Amino acid sequence: MSGIQNLNTYDPFADAIRGDDNQCSGSEEYIHIRIQQRNGRKTLTTVQGLAVDYDKKKLVKAFKKKFACNGTVIEHPEYGEVIQLQGDQRKNICQFILDIRMAKEEQLKVHGF
Repeated sequence: MSGIQNLNTYDPFADAIRGDDNQCSGSEEYIHIRIQQRNGRKTLTTVQGLAVDYDKKKLVKAFKKKFACNGTVIEHPEYGEVIQLQGDQRKNICQFILDIRMAKEEQLKVHGF
């Protein structure tokens, strides 16, 4: 009778809040790449969990130039510095991070629909 499961709400940040990342060492932190719906067809891509030693503003500048989109660095009280980019840039960001060897493929967590 209770076969309807789609009535539950979905929180894209729930796994980051719970802390179920199963971190083995300090260098094994995950980079979370999420997409958020704005209005209509407009979307926003967020990148969270990049190492502190990377300059986020320079990364945003490279993202903007390579992907032809706008972006900024937001200071979030709970998650620290979060990169926001216009549009669905999840695949592009994953490929960029792997190309410059910033992280391994198993360190990337892509969230969204």
